Parts: sequence; structure tokens; C-alpha cells
Amino acid sequence: MGAWRLSLAVRLTAVCVLCSALGTLLAIALAGNWVDVTGWHSGALIIVLLLAGSVTAFCCYRLLRPLSRTLDALTLGLLNFRDNDFSVYVPQQSEPQLADLVKGFNCAAEKMRVERQYIYQRELLLDKVIQSSPNVMLLLDDHQRVIYANDAARHFFNEGHRIDGAQLDSLLTSTPSELANALRNGGEGLFSLGEEEVETWHLGRGQFLLNGQYHHLVLLKHMTRELSRQEVAVWKKVIRVISHELNNSLAPIASMVNSGKQLISDTDEPKLRLIFDTIEDRAKHLNQFIHGYARFAKLPLPRRSVIDWPTLLAQLAEQCTFTLISDLPHKPVSLDRAQIEQVLLNLFKNASESGSSPDEITLALQEEVRDGRAGIGLILADRGAGMSSDVLSQALLPFYSTKQSGTGLGLPLCREIVEAHDGHLSLQNREQGGLSVHIWLPVS
Repeated sequence: MGAWRLSLAVRLTAVCVLCSALGTLLAIALAGNWVDVTGWHSGALIIVLLLAGSVTAFCCYRLLRPLSRTLDALTLGLLNFRDNDFSVYVPQQSEPQLADLVKGFNCAAEKMRVERQYIYQRELLLDKVIQSSPNVMLLLDDHQRVIYANDAARHFFNEGHRIDGAQLDSLLTSTPSELANALRNGGEGLFSLGEEEVETWHLGRGQFLLNGQYHHLVLLKHMTRELSRQEVAVWKKVIRVISHELNNSLAPIASMVNSGKQLISDTDEPKLRLIFDTIEDRAKHLNQFIHGYARFAKLPLPRRSVIDWPTLLAQLAEQCTFTLISDLPHKPVSLDRAQIEQVLLNLFKNASESGSSPDEITLALQEEVRDGRAGIGLILADRGAGMSSDVLSQALLPFYSTKQSGTGLGLPLCREIVEAHDGHLSLQNREQGGLSVHIWLPVS
């Protein structure tokens, strides 16, 4: 059981009462002649009074010292709180009342320290997520000045350099007019950039009140790939439905044609035989046609392995004519060899059918970095007729073809294979005539 102690208030009251009583008794003693001071020297009287005052002051000091030190420590701690420093710790006191006060202060400091650390970690996580986002994010004040921009926004507007504090109008001076108009109009929705290779973007906006001021959030999301995926998914669904229905009809047609040919095998009916042969031929052609579309609709996932470029290019050279105008990349890249070979064969076939001289069909391979990722770039170029702007904008759509006998699946299949490898395929007319196909494939 702990020793019994008087509280600080009781002891201060006792000292005050003692000092008052001492002064009162001294006054009464002098007034009532209880003490004969006639023979005292004035200096002795002063010494007595000083001793009494010193004793009183010492007692007050001893009692007030813990309170003063504790208040100083608490004041210093509060000043640290004002500077957002919650690591301060006040030592425990022996006085019960001061001990409770110090304990409450230390508990509050610990709680604020934990809360601040939690908020700091959440802020770091949020900033990491925002900086890693591929979406362009801008936070503007009421004067259209940039308060915050993520990494994608810095690369989009200023080649990766800081844009905090810049005016939005100054950033839009070097951007396409479609983007500048979309941001200045204050609306939301989809808009397109580019002429030959059209890119679709979505503009979103938000407004909120922070520290008594309105802030405006601008979000730009690249939608080209997502829209292409959805479009291809719709086409694949349509192809599967059509293929299923046609296969259900072709099977009995082929069976009936075969039965009909057997029935007339012993007769001399050349016209009837021609009719059955024509039906059989068209049915086979339609069946091959359906299988071609089904191949696009049921493209398997890539089976990756490290590509041996010399061997692959040697095999391609046996099937088509082209000129390699670059060194082979040194970085190993894992791809589905059969699918990539099919892509290159389709593109070389298109180049040879474009009217280009075989000597002017070229292939270049180079190491490229795209959106911070290392990869391999393949550039196939020819000097054929090229494409008009309308054809170029639709060339990668399924079923679109300018050839009489074309199925419209060659380039869409190439793009589907490249994107299945997490890559990118684009078409561009060359200045001196011809077409350039650029393929980017990630190293890993």
C-alpha cells in the first residue's frame, strides 16, 4: 500500500496558513509585549525577519517547484504540437494531481502520433496509386492554376517536367486543338485526337470544397484500347453466332448434295451434275470462309517462349521477300512464335499486294521504351499505294476491306495478336509514298 500524501493544493494552503499564522503571532507578540525587544539591536530584528521570510520562501519554492517544472514541460510539448511534432514525452511526476495531468498529456501525444503516422502512410499509399495511374490527373484552383499533377499529366503536358503552379492555358498552347477545346469548354465526354491514327480520350471533371476554396479535378483517360477491345469483343460474339447458324445449315446441305450426287451417278444429266457440283463447291468455300472468321473469334492465348530472331527471319525469308535494314535486338523477348510469324506473314503479304517493289519492302527491329516499359519495335515499310485517311481510320476494324476478295480480317487479326501480347500496332502513311506498320512488343 502506497504512502499517504497530501495533495498539492492542501500543502499550498497549509503553507499560506502557516505564513499567515507566523506573521500574525509575531505581530501579536510585539503588540502585547510578549517579547521584550527593547534591548534588541535593529540589525538582529532584521535578521530574524529575514530568516522567517527565507524559511517561508523556501517552503513555497519546494512546493511550487514540481508544478513549475511540469508546466514548463507541458508548454514545450504544446509548442511542439503546434509544429506538428508529436514525439514529445513528459516524465511522470510524483504528485498525484500532476501525475494525472502528465499521463493525460502523454496519452494524447501518443494517440496523435499514431493517428499522424496512419494518415501519413495513407497519404503515401494514395500518392503512389495516383502517380502510378495511367490516367492524366490535374487539380486546379479557381484561377485555373495547377495545384497538383500526377506523373502521367507531367509527361502528357510537359515531357515529364513539373507543372505545379502553371496556368492551364499555358499548358494548352502546345497541345492539339481538339484537346484544348475540350478542356476549355468545361464539359465532359469523349473526344478524338490525331488524323491518321485516331486516339479516343474521355474527359471527366469534378469539383469539391477544400479549406474554404473550390478546387477542380480534371481526369483524362485513354480509351482507344478499351474501346477497341469492346468493339472486337462484339465482333467476335457476332462471328460466333453467325458461324454457329451457318454450320448448322451447311452440314445438312453437304449431306444432301452428297446424297443427290449418288442418286444421279447412274444417270446422264450433265446440268443436274453441274448444279450439285456448284452447290458443293460454294458450300466448301463458305465453310472455309466461316473457319477463317472462327479463327479470329477463337484466337488462343499466346504461348510464350524466347524468340530466336535469326531463325524466325530466315524462315520468313523463305516465304516472302523483304530486306532487313537494322541489327537484331540483343534483349531476349518472350512471344508466341507461331502467332508473331503469322502477323509478319500477313503484313508482308499486304505490302507485296500494295504495288510496292519487293526491293523496297523493309523490316527494322530496334529496342524501344513505351510508357516506361522496355520493348522491341518492329517497323515494316513499303512503297506501295498507301492508304487514304478514311481507309486508314478503318483498316483495323474487322470485316473492313478494300480488296474484292478480301475478308477484312488480316489486319484486325494482326492487331488482336499484338494486343494479346500486351503490345501495340499502328499504321502510318510514309511521306514519299507507301505505308509503315509499327509494332511494339514488351520485353517481359
